[in-house]
Order: sequence, then structure tokens, then C-alpha cells
Amino acid sequence: MKEVNASLDTLGDEDAVAAAVAASEGIARLEAVRFRALGQLSRHRGGASSVAQEVALALYIVDGHAAGLVSTAQALTTRLPRTLGLLDQGKVGGYGAMKVATATAWLSDEDARAVDAVLEDRLPDRNSEQIRKAANHAAIMADRDGASRRVERHRAGRRLLVRQGESGVASIEVEDGPVEKVTAAYTRIDREARALRAGGETRTLDQLRADVALDLLLGGQGGTGERAEVFLYLDLATYLGLNEDPAELAGHGDIPASLAREIATGADTVLRRIITDPLSGQVLDLGRERYRPTAGLGEFVRVRDRECRRPGCHRVAQACDLDHSVPWQFGGHTSAADLAALCRRDHRLKDEPGWIYHLTSDGTLTVTTPTGQRHTSEPPPLHEPRPAVSPDDEPPPF
Repeated sequence: MKEVNASLDTLGDEDAVAAAVAASEGIARLEAVRFRALGQLSRHRGGASSVAQEVALALYIVDGHAAGLVSTAQALTTRLPRTLGLLDQGKVGGYGAMKVATATAWLSDEDARAVDAVLEDRLPDRNSEQIRKAANHAAIMADRDGASRRVERHRAGRRLLVRQGESGVASIEVEDGPVEKVTAAYTRIDREARALRAGGETRTLDQLRADVALDLLLGGQGGTGERAEVFLYLDLATYLGLNEDPAELAGHGDIPASLAREIATGADTVLRRIITDPLSGQVLDLGRERYRPTAGLGEFVRVRDRECRRPGCHRVAQACDLDHSVPWQFGGHTSAADLAALCRRDHRLKDEPGWIYHLTSDGTLTVTTPTGQRHTSEPPPLHEPRPAVSPDDEPPPF
């Protein structure tokens, strides 16, 4: 590899572009191999929805991307053989193939194969947006009467998504919302943003639209701050400004100390003390022996876990179920040692054939997939482990 990188350093512009093109063609061929493997796995599992979670764990990707790969693999290996052949030839990339699979998902197998044949000569040398448009057009032409059913299907799949970004930002998106409502919502947001701008606001229109939209979602009138509930983890020294260690916003990840202090000192902020083990940083246990978790125990487990405990899932723990590792009827106990936060989907996944969840007394969760792969997650400590202090190191009493 070093020799290859060294040779690339000597390439001129045209050769560098040619090398990039050749690499992309090779990647497409490898993606074809991956799609065939995932298609085979899906067939072995009888098309079970849990295949997506198994793939997410094995490939270390997020669940949504894994689900897209699996559904595309199913389509390419059954209904879209010519598109798969273009991948083999390096003429279409995996992302473009996913666009074709999505555009034809609503068609019958017969119509999908007909569209696949029509597209064979239209996909090479096209970018993903051109491929999407070509595939959508061909699909509508193949089943014009079914186009209305497609609209109903897409609108029925509407959902709200949160995408975590970097440095204290995130995005919220209404996916597949009714076009007339989305357009009307944008028009209202834009109108109020422009009114604020005309009234002397110094924020840009883009900033105002974003702020107005969030304030409206939180029950306000737009343009002013609203109350919301979030869960922020920061230590006392950071809160007091004695250090600049990052804090953690549940469901998002690390944020700078300055932003954490800004959130923590808000007018409506409620602070709660959490007692941790000084050596490990883990939240200390709260034992309970009741079947229904008490409010205190449920809050403790969610504070300890922060997010869904299935490796790779980042649903905030406050929106998760509390699940027994060992079912109550088989001797499980309603205690912190036997409870873990799992989102509803992963709670159900635990009961799928071949999935094994094992929770140890220290909160470590091991998930074994139907293929025998083991994936482990631990409750994140609230601070870095600290060395034990010997009696000789203790400061003198006051």
C-alpha cells in the first residue's frame, strides 16, 4: 500500500482523475459482492426485519443505512438483475443502485424487471440524482395507475428524524410529509422570519427560519426561546468553570464545556446530583426487588445508560423501555443489575429467534446475533476512572 500511495504522489492531473475513476469502478464491483452476500443472508432469514440490525452490528453502520443496504440487496438479487450487472461492471455505484431500488420498490416483480431492462442503457455515466429521476420516470411509465398508490404509500411512511451533527448542532427533518403541508409550513416559517428581519433582527434569514421553526415546534410563536427537556451530563468542576472538560448531551454526544455551562445556567434548568464511583466513574447501584420499577429506579437506570444499550443505537434512554435481562417469570429481578434501557425496536429484537442478550451485574450488555457474533456495550462513566488514593496521599485534616 505504501508503494501505491507513493506512486500516486507522482501522478499528473489527468492520471489522478483516471486513478480515481478506476478506484470507483473497483468499489462498485465490491459493492455488488456485498449486496449479493446481504441478499443471501436475507433469504436465509426468510426476510426477517431483524436482518437490518444484524448487518448494522456486523458492519458498524447505523440502522437506517443497514436497512437501506438490505432492502437494496433484496431487490438487486431478485427484481433488478441488470442493475446488479451494471455494478459488476463498475458502471453504477452502490448509492445509485439504492436509488433504483427505492424508485421501483412499489412495483410488481414483473414491472420492476421491465423497468430494470429499460434503465440498463440509461444509468451509466449518470450521477445519483439523474439516476433517481430516470428510475422514477420509468417506474411511473410502467404502472401509471399504480402511481397514486405509490403516493399513498410514501405519505403513509412519513416520520420525524433527528440527525446528530458535530460541535453542538443537530438537524430535525419531517421525512415524506404531505407536500402541501410541508410547503405551507415552510411558507409560514419564511413569512415570520422575514417579518422579524424587517423589524430589525440581525440574524440572517437562514438563521431566523431555523429559529422560528424550532420555536414553533416547542409551542411558541416563533423568534423567542422556549422551554424543552434535555439531559446534560457534566461534572461539578466543569460547571464551576474550573476546567474545560467536555460534557455530554444525551442522544447527541460531547459538547464543549462553554455550551454545557450555557445550558446548565438557563433560567429553567434543574440540576440533579448523581453519585458516582470515584474509581470507575460509574453511577452507583440502586437495588430494588419489585416487578414494576419505582420512579427512582427507572430514573436511575436511564441516567446510568443515557442511550439505548444495544450497541450502535443512540435513542436517548428517556425515550426507551426498561427491560429485564432475565425475564421476571424466569427468576429475573427488578433491580439496576437486571435492567437496561432498550428502545422499543431493540426491545422487540431481543425476542427474535437467535438473538441473545446478557447483562452482567456491572451493567455490561453483550448481544449475540443469530450468526454468533458478539457485541458489547458498557454504561458510559460520568468521568474518567481515577487512581485509588492511598492513606499516605490523603491531605491533612483541617
